[in-house]
Amino acid sequence: MVAIPHKRRIIDGRSFAAALDAAATGGLHGRARRRAILEVAKETYARGFAEIRRRHEEEGASGRRTAHELSYLADRLIEGLYGVATRRLYRRSNPTDAERLLIAATGGYGRGELAPYSDLDLLFVYPFKPSSWHENIIEFLLYTLWDIGLKVGHAVRSPSECIRLAEKDLTIRTALLEMRRLAGDSSLFGEIAERFQAEVVSGSGRAFVEAKLAERDVRHARMGDSRYVVEPNLKEGKGGLRDLQTLFWITAYLYGAHRARDLRKEGLLEPEEVKTFRKAEKFLWTVRVALHFLAGRAEERLTFDRQPELARRLGYRDHPGLSGVERFMKHYFLVAKEVGDLTRVICAALEARHQKRPLFSLRRLAPRRSVRGFRRDGDRLTVARDTVFVKDPRKMITIFTVAHETGLDIHPDALRYIGRHLRLIDRKLRADPEANRAFLSVLTSKEHPEIALRRMNEAGVLGRFVPDFGRVVAQMQYDMYHHFTVDEHTIRAIGLLAAIERGELAEDHPLSTEVIHKLVSRRALYLALFLHDIAKGRGGDHSEIGERVARSLCPRLGLTPAETDLVAWLVRRHLLMSRYAFKRDLSDRKTILDFCEQVKSPERLKLLVILTVADIRAVGPGVWNGWKGQLLRDLYEQAEEVLVAGHAASGRERRVTAKKAALRARLADWPAAAVERHLERFLDSYWIAEDLETLERDARLVRGADEAGKKVGITMAVKRFQAMTELAIYARDRRGLFARLAGALAAAGANIVDAKIHTTRDGMALDNFRVQSAERRAIVGRGRLAALEAALETAIGGKPLPVERLRETVRGYRPRSAVFKVEPMVLIDNRASNRATVIEVNARDRPGLLYDLTQALAHLRLSIFSAHVATYGERAVDVFYVQDLGGEKIAGERRLAHIERILLAAARGDVPAPHKSKEQAPPHRAVERTG
Repeated sequence: MVAIPHKRRIIDGRSFAAALDAAATGGLHGRARRRAILEVAKETYARGFAEIRRRHEEEGASGRRTAHELSYLADRLIEGLYGVATRRLYRRSNPTDAERLLIAATGGYGRGELAPYSDLDLLFVYPFKPSSWHENIIEFLLYTLWDIGLKVGHAVRSPSECIRLAEKDLTIRTALLEMRRLAGDSSLFGEIAERFQAEVVSGSGRAFVEAKLAERDVRHARMGDSRYVVEPNLKEGKGGLRDLQTLFWITAYLYGAHRARDLRKEGLLEPEEVKTFRKAEKFLWTVRVALHFLAGRAEERLTFDRQPELARRLGYRDHPGLSGVERFMKHYFLVAKEVGDLTRVICAALEARHQKRPLFSLRRLAPRRSVRGFRRDGDRLTVARDTVFVKDPRKMITIFTVAHETGLDIHPDALRYIGRHLRLIDRKLRADPEANRAFLSVLTSKEHPEIALRRMNEAGVLGRFVPDFGRVVAQMQYDMYHHFTVDEHTIRAIGLLAAIERGELAEDHPLSTEVIHKLVSRRALYLALFLHDIAKGRGGDHSEIGERVARSLCPRLGLTPAETDLVAWLVRRHLLMSRYAFKRDLSDRKTILDFCEQVKSPERLKLLVILTVADIRAVGPGVWNGWKGQLLRDLYEQAEEVLVAGHAASGRERRVTAKKAALRARLADWPAAAVERHLERFLDSYWIAEDLETLERDARLVRGADEAGKKVGITMAVKRFQAMTELAIYARDRRGLFARLAGALAAAGANIVDAKIHTTRDGMALDNFRVQSAERRAIVGRGRLAALEAALETAIGGKPLPVERLRETVRGYRPRSAVFKVEPMVLIDNRASNRATVIEVNARDRPGLLYDLTQALAHLRLSIFSAHVATYGERAVDVFYVQDLGGEKIAGERRLAHIERILLAAARGDVPAPHKSKEQAPPHRAVERTG
């Protein structure tokens, strides 16, 4: 129990009891007397709570001390209320044996640990059956506590009911394990404690342990089954407080060990491990208490919007390369890892004591024999003593290789010994050829290398053997795009790469699955993926720094000079393909030529597409979708034509001719003249930009609208695999049309993911959008689709847009992303396209951003013929291919500077008023408008 200084400043039990008595005997009756007692209790609790909070926030009291102080305050509160109830309100002069009552704390409160806004778990126990006296006391206590503002979880039972339910229910059994008497009859408490040990605990240790560990595994799975998610739940998540408490429950059930020092006495932990346990517990409680105070409620998740203020309150300051919040979260993840280490150590020690009947449902121990220099202990590799690693440090690497190749696990004792001697992984061992071969064989294996790499990382070996990797262990990236720490993201990416090579992801990634078996340089691919983010957090361009790391590390690992050059190139340009695919117009010849100029070879192209897929998919759930896969495939196929055939124009002509021929076949039900008229209405760029399914849908939309004499045609198609809803809008072209469509979609709650803007030779606009819901899913349902169509018709018809409603929403809109500072940036490039000026706008994502930007472009009298919209967590990257009204690129430094100023203002929400000029875009365009 943590010592509590100056307890009376929190609550003076005697003074509190006297004040309650005075309120109860002051001549008031009924509800008035109850109100007087409540006011005394409420004021006393509020004063005590404020003092505890002051000690934590101003004096730096630890979280554990605060938790014990809050428990002490609640103890005295309940004790005082029970006293006034039994002395004054419901006094019995000659109570019978049946008129006894026990009030006990259970759960965390039973341990004497209470977070600021957690529930008070109370157990009321009567001897045989409840009487009106019991009901009056319990009702008074509960209503008073609720009226004070406390959350109370309670149960009312007899001793026999407690025992019977504990035998059946694991949660109740665990609660009774930590039961603590607060007030009332002590003999009832003794009866329950004695019967609990004799009738419930005795002989059930193995079953209890297995059940608690199974419960833990289910909880981990529910929380994402990783301790390295960037918004962790510090109570229920992997490596959180609940894992430490599970260890206490297990050891308390088996040995009566309730404190860290008891774990040492029982021989379950070494002295250094006890220190680690205490430090982890102290840190997690301090963070939890600070989080509760910050949120003003029971909050256990370290969300992005809380992390910066928690870091500030807990004293984490910015350092070069790492912000204070990133340093705080790195500390958290390292502590979570230590909790996992302690769990393995204690479970191994417990199992060693039950070798005849393994505690944890492992297969029975096989005869011990040697496996390539290591002992086999059941399903796991181990060593007889830690001196094995002292004599031959290389074995701290090779044990992971042997485990990987044999399919065996590594015994926690071996991991414990390795942890003691990590310092032996020094410069000499890092230069050892055999150790490097062993590591490389694991890293480049296609048989689940992520398992061995994660084991090495958890043991601390990976960061010692590759010190540059050690710098990113437990390092989070403070944004809403990345879901995992850098090391966890990298290991997951390696696992995905191996799964692609095994053919397990062929349905999601058909291109990568095909080309990976055509590679000449697969070792380079695995190394490049391992190193692609290794330089994050160093304050510079991580791709450039990572390239230097690759040139240093690859020769050490045994790669040839040619392989080293290839790895260095891939690390330097690992974002190249996603930038071109998601931010550039793939129907523009120069986009493909510029990309190929950097890639230069088909082998690099194959390596780059596979690396890009694995990298994006490993970012986190929901980041990858079929639309991104389609863009990457389109870029790959067009680049392959150039790199293999060496001529972009002929490949382009073949693609256009092939698309037209395929569409003719699909439109066999049309008159031949109608088909040819349609084919002649569009420029080559349209046929390059769209897939065959879209071309057919567009054709039927256009002909249907024209024959019906409609001014507007709209079609919609839900693409669940791609997580998109596709919209096609056919209408008379005019300046500002795209802005109006973007505004209508935003007001209807649709996020535009991509837009391809086409103009026919006779002045009609055909705009194809891909949109998602706010949850980044396809928009489905007749009602929502009808609302989208109505919003678009309103926009095309020239009626006032419901944008003001959207702006009102935005004014009061404070999303989780608001905590991130994204300084708007506008990049204008006149070299990326031969026919247009390319404008890239980076800004914090928000509803209506695209509308504001396109409205600003309309104000600037710029014609948009291609738009590419991407979001990376809180950051939006919108790219526009624009021309002036004469169909030319934008020229002149002053005009370009003016465009930049207007777009920067629009990115911040300062949108210029629309022009009143009636000038329209020319009805017949001599320029291509596609995306």
